[in-house]
Amino acid sequence: MEHSCAGKDEAEERLRSDEEEEEEEGWDDWCSDGDDTVAGGGGLLCLFCSSRFDTEGSLFSHCGAEHRFDFYKIVRELGLDFYGCIKLINFIRSKVAENKCWSCGQAFSCNSELCSHLQAQETHQIEGHVPWEDDAYLKPFMEDDSLLHSLSIDDDDEDEDGCGVSMDRGQCSTLNGGSAEPPLENKLSTATEGNGSDISARFEQKCTIESTEGEGRESLAQEQNDTQLKVARASVNTKAIKTVDDNYFGSYSSFGIHREMLGDKVRTDAYRDALLDNPSLMNGATVLDVGCGTGILSLFAAKAGASRVVAVDGSAKMVSVATQIAKNNGLLYDETKEVEQKRSPQVISVVHTKAEELNHKIQVPPNGFDVLVSEWMGYCLLYESMLSSVLYARDHFLKPGGSILPDTATILGAGFGKGGTSLPFWENVYGFDMSCIGKEVTSNSARFPVVDVVSSQDIVTETAVLHSFDLATMKENEMDFTASFELRLSEDGTVVPGVTWCYGIVLWFDTGFTVRFCKEKPVVLSTSPFSTPTHWSQTIFTFEEPIAMAKEEYLLSSSASVGTDECPAVMIRSRISIVRASEHRSIDISFETTAISSDGRKRGWPVQIFNL
Repeated sequence: MEHSCAGKDEAEERLRSDEEEEEEEGWDDWCSDGDDTVAGGGGLLCLFCSSRFDTEGSLFSHCGAEHRFDFYKIVRELGLDFYGCIKLINFIRSKVAENKCWSCGQAFSCNSELCSHLQAQETHQIEGHVPWEDDAYLKPFMEDDSLLHSLSIDDDDEDEDGCGVSMDRGQCSTLNGGSAEPPLENKLSTATEGNGSDISARFEQKCTIESTEGEGRESLAQEQNDTQLKVARASVNTKAIKTVDDNYFGSYSSFGIHREMLGDKVRTDAYRDALLDNPSLMNGATVLDVGCGTGILSLFAAKAGASRVVAVDGSAKMVSVATQIAKNNGLLYDETKEVEQKRSPQVISVVHTKAEELNHKIQVPPNGFDVLVSEWMGYCLLYESMLSSVLYARDHFLKPGGSILPDTATILGAGFGKGGTSLPFWENVYGFDMSCIGKEVTSNSARFPVVDVVSSQDIVTETAVLHSFDLATMKENEMDFTASFELRLSEDGTVVPGVTWCYGIVLWFDTGFTVRFCKEKPVVLSTSPFSTPTHWSQTIFTFEEPIAMAKEEYLLSSSASVGTDECPAVMIRSRISIVRASEHRSIDISFETTAISSDGRKRGWPVQIFNL
């Protein structure tokens, strides 16, 4: 999974593509990374092929001779500063990863065809605006790209104003004799020592100092500082996301988690039935399993008759484990026996990567999978935010009209009573009243969501549908939503006459393997309190104070506050917002709650904000 491995993996993939290219395109051309030794022994990876070099000069000489790319000439002709060079390098790496020509945009089926095209070009003409102007290209395409950190350019030629661009070891000279900036890697390492505010403060202070040196220098200094700030922030964000991802995938290296998930029969049976009992979907299909873990879904897919299964996971340990499991069960694909395996059950390949970086690790036909399967759901459905990776895989790797499993997801909610809290336990501990503890625990629960199993007997209202997702068509920004819903006391007889106290709202989700794709046997995976408990449990959000509820016919006190024993509410109206939090893989949830009495009076409470 780790992005820092992308450069090596990309080089190995290119080399294998060069060595093993076949005339026939499609799945027979699929290849994975391996232990092949890349050309050259240095740490600087060529922009176009798998060769590596010890020095920047030898790398760019190779690029000029083999790929008709004269880096220094482009820098001179376009007057690129240091940041322009950074953008150019990242732009080219991004295009080569897609097997596209950096100058004309033409796409090729493999890296060797791209390199042949570059070799045949006499010159590369860049007219008008350069395509790498976007500041997004300041962010390294390959994390820990050694070329960016060792970049040095010495150009003694001067422009018409006598102000040539001279850069050495990553230093960017200011015009008109200004002092040189420190190397880029020094800026980033300094900037990332603190938080975002520290970074802003450093650059704002630097900008203030430089602005006193004259109006002619002021705009240039501001522009340079703005660019440096963007680079630093991009680096900070990348490092923060990588840290969260490392911790996330590292947590899934624990066999205890996988034991819990595999032992969840509701979960595992649903996927098994969807894959094994729908032969029209699975027979001969090419399948992508995102977040494979032990590879159980890939094993089901192989057993169901898939012709090829690619299992992807960000945990290096679990990739190793899943590979061994597939091998032990006679289902691991062996590239060295490709011809013999055309009709073999050995169809599973396991790849260590995130879905967003799959193209950096292996070569697959664009939109080449028939089926995308993933068990991506987290607590409250959206915690861990793995859905964005699934949507990326759908858009980039699934065939048009291909199947995604599951294909629907719905968040539901209901009000719960006292039994959904810890109060009953503390009210009688071996015959002693410890309710003072229970009240404090319940008060704390009003600030933090609780993941636990709620008994169906403790649900006191009707169920409300908060939001539904169509995973075959939804966009990533639709993961953030706001929904309004109303809760009334349940009519199923579980609520006793009189006043019933609602202590909060519990959320759960259902996912569907619908008849759209699972024609023979549609399946529903439910985490409802009314169904068999799962490892997801339910997610509990406790009110600041409980709300008294009653049926319409209850006699009201005209002076009492709505939601009290004297004036219970007949309905709770709630507005919920669920959005992805600033911290990667977390979500923020807010509730606005209003109680409404039978005579139409209302009482609202302050918004409650939870982070999961």
